[in-house]
Amino acid sequence: MISREQPSTSIDIAPVIMAGGTGTRLWPLSRAGFPKQFLSLTGNSTLFQQSVARLNALSGADCAVRNPLIVGNEDHRFLILEQLREQGVEADAVLLEPSARNTAPALTLAALHAQSSGTDPVLIVTPADQVVTDEGAFVDALRKAVRLASDGAIVILGIRPDRPETGYGYIQREGEHGVRRFVEKPDKATAERYLAEGDYFWNGGLFVLRASSWLKALSLFRGDIASAVDSAWSERSVDGKFIRPDAAAFEAVPSESIDYAVMERCPGSKIALRMVELDAGWNDLGAWDAVWQTAEKDADGNVLVGDAIANDCRNTLAYATSRLVSVVGLNDAIIVETADAVLVTSRSRSQEVKQVVARLDGEQRMEHALPRKVHRPWGWYDSIDAGPRFQVKRIMVKPGASLSLQKHHHRAEHWVVVTGTAEVTRGAHTELVTENQSVYISLGQVHRLANPGKVDLEIIEVQSGAYLGEDDIVRLDDTYGRA
Repeated sequence: MISREQPSTSIDIAPVIMAGGTGTRLWPLSRAGFPKQFLSLTGNSTLFQQSVARLNALSGADCAVRNPLIVGNEDHRFLILEQLREQGVEADAVLLEPSARNTAPALTLAALHAQSSGTDPVLIVTPADQVVTDEGAFVDALRKAVRLASDGAIVILGIRPDRPETGYGYIQREGEHGVRRFVEKPDKATAERYLAEGDYFWNGGLFVLRASSWLKALSLFRGDIASAVDSAWSERSVDGKFIRPDAAAFEAVPSESIDYAVMERCPGSKIALRMVELDAGWNDLGAWDAVWQTAEKDADGNVLVGDAIANDCRNTLAYATSRLVSVVGLNDAIIVETADAVLVTSRSRSQEVKQVVARLDGEQRMEHALPRKVHRPWGWYDSIDAGPRFQVKRIMVKPGASLSLQKHHHRAEHWVVVTGTAEVTRGAHTELVTENQSVYISLGQVHRLANPGKVDLEIIEVQSGAYLGEDDIVRLDDTYGRA
């Protein structure tokens, strides 16, 4: 990803991408198992991939940018590697949090890893789910921040506001780069005053600082978090690019954000806190209304994605993924269609979608967690039909990939090859099954499906049995360490 022939005077930079969010307010497109940072909501690449590319654009004569350091969770680890592979990028490491402990512990893991090689790079810390439309302005702001951070300051990028937003916290600037104070999300009247005064900026969660500067500040303000994360890190395990802190020790880490743990305590302290203004078309895509704001609109202010038609509508978003969506006579509305769920809301209340997700979670409905099409490290499956004692799936296996060696206690399976060639293991016997051929997997039989070819393998799988849940899998051997 980086040129190793940078001049010796280049500043050593380690991109840190926080990729562990769930994006509940962009349901039903974003799910816990496939959240918004891994979706292509703007352009042809995902938000995560755009974050990686933006930081790599900083490379130059004065900046030596390392391969990215990703902080995520166990469920998304193969998504992260696959999306990096699509970019031709190799991760420096993927730090897998055993449990959600907010951003301060996540950044502490990144800082400890960055220092583990005996260096003290400047960390550029960014969420994986933001949009920037002016990359040149973004890179210019980062260069200013890197120069300040290389001298030991903690630098926060303040977003130049373009509207009286009540959904963000604000930073009050003092002088060119000073920070007077942080303020919580304001009401509408206060936000309008902040916009008029001109010295208040949105806090977008973008930070630039040396690894040692973060660890020093955290030890000063929240020594309990620093020591708890250090204990979990000291007992870490390494599996290729994946690094896992000790699960039991990490469970004991206090949950806290970067802002509350350190940033808001810095003004008036001996920690040097600076702010660099960012005016680069930034948006955090925190809800469907933000997607509407950033997307290209027709003459009536409508955003139509997929097979969507709008008649006599104004300022409305219609997002179709699997079928025709037609909208008539709606203004300021959001309509999002997926294969298994439909959302209809007013733009002004799109933040409340997270309450729907919480209800689905409370009712233990799977629609909150997984889409119908579920990605796996070997490919994907799409649950296209189901009923009492049967389920039908369309399964794609990438060239050279294989599912685990497994068996089921409660179901049998019938596979029909649609495209490609399947290598099927049943017990001690392995055979090749080609297009239009089929094979039957009996209840309890040990089996594996693999793709030995150079093109995608697609099959139709018909399951039958008393219980068809995904947890009825006994893995005996697995390429991806899930056995």
